[in-house]
Amino acid sequence: MKTEVKHENSVTVVSVSESVDAMTAADLTKTINDQISDGHVNLVIDLAGVVFMSSAGLRTLLGAVKESRGAGGDLRIVSSQAGVDKVLKMSGFHTIAKVFTSAADAVASFSS
Repeated sequence: MKTEVKHENSVTVVSVSESVDAMTAADLTKTINDQISDGHVNLVIDLAGVVFMSSAGLRTLLGAVKESRGAGGDLRIVSSQAGVDKVLKMSGFHTIAKVFTSAADAVASFSS
């Protein structure tokens, strides 16, 4: 798994690629929690580059939603890979957090 963090206005975009599973979820959790600890509470988790996500990845996302909202922010998810989007839908993430097909739309949603 690889991550890249970018700051766009008041929104932090964490782009993730490759796989998010039991071996990599802790690293993603640390990256997200570090951003929240630094005051970057409006987050977009961009999963467009993720080819596989396990239940460990889903737990990471759920924890990130709780942490960002608990700190006064919110979290959006970008999912454009059919397999990852299916996992998000089956697990109910579309009802927990807003899911977008592009990072630009997700970032813009914080302004509206």
